[in-house]
Amino acid sequence: MNPYLAPLYNQYYEHRNIDYATAQKKYMKGKFDYFGLRSPQRKDISKAFLKEHGLPDDDRFEEIIKECWDQPQREFQYFAMDLLAKKAKKAEICRVDLYEYLILSKSWWDTVDYLAARMVGAHFQKFPGITEDYTEKWMDSENMWLQRTAILFQLGYKTNTDLDLLTNYIERLLGSKEFFINKAIGWILREYSKTDADWVIQYVKNNEDKLANLSKREALKWLVNKGKR
Repeated sequence: MNPYLAPLYNQYYEHRNIDYATAQKKYMKGKFDYFGLRSPQRKDISKAFLKEHGLPDDDRFEEIIKECWDQPQREFQYFAMDLLAKKAKKAEICRVDLYEYLILSKSWWDTVDYLAARMVGAHFQKFPGITEDYTEKWMDSENMWLQRTAILFQLGYKTNTDLDLLTNYIERLLGSKEFFINKAIGWILREYSKTDADWVIQYVKNNEDKLANLSKREALKWLVNKGKR
């Protein structure tokens, strides 16, 4: 293990909880191992580690991120995302390639959704000129997680949402049987309904026969809960 990460491993290991780790692994369909740290505890350990050791230097940043991703315990992937967030504002344009690598590696909703909404979304706002090239590539990839990212990266865009791009991507995925695709379509529409409720209501109405039931339910959930639908 990289010497930078070794003290963090020791702290995670020292505070491991086997029973909770077993429950976490079960919740994640057995896909990942865990130390068994609850989120507040993990964050406290990581915060103390960063206070003592600081952020990794730029010249070894990507190496350390990938090493975190290679570790079997999921807590290391969460720590990597913390590092990415702290370096996001200073990221160069090529950082998107690292995001893509991470989306394709150990793919599951907990990492992909964070990377899509927090990292990729902010990166495309910083470098809008690369947005369409990358998202088109992801849509054409037939990889569910890249396609989910192409749908979800605008989650926080609100009035800056590119509706032409969004509806283009949604309509190309209509008819998908993938839960994570149909859930993503509903989620992005639900989030945008907080910005323009009438647009979402009309969009769902116009595509009622094409949208999956899951997508329709998710799209209108916030409006229904608020008594606006």
